[in-house]
Amino acid sequence: MSKEWEPENVFDVLGSEVARQILALASLKPLSATELAEHCGVSEPTIYRRIHALQEYDMLDEQLELDDEGHHYKRFRTSLKEARFQVDEGQFDIDIQLKKDYSDKFSDFWNDLEKGAKEVSNDTTTDSRHRDSSSSDLSGG
Repeated sequence: MSKEWEPENVFDVLGSEVARQILALASLKPLSATELAEHCGVSEPTIYRRIHALQEYDMLDEQLELDDEGHHYKRFRTSLKEARFQVDEGQFDIDIQLKKDYSDKFSDFWNDLEKGAKEVSNDTTTDSRHRDSSSSDLSGG
């Protein structure tokens, strides 16, 4: 879903006061579109347009939840952690940092663990080969 992070695109999205309100409110706790509309004082169609724009840039996550009667509904939470804009050497740059949820953190941890295991495995293989050649030199000499 993620669009390219061009500054003008991000400015278009964050230029909307309603979009900024959604991000601020949804950073406190996950909220439904109805709750967001009530807090922002705008219609639900307006909220959904802003939600869609924020989701295109991965700034807002959607969570599917069940109520006590078994009905599904969506809640939204902010995934934007930080946005920094910088002018440097004739260029305008934007740095967007997104929050990671625990599943993302676990996935990163697992990938790092696998990478470390492969490196250890390669080191062990190299060491045993080295030891084999050393022991053959000793027996032959």
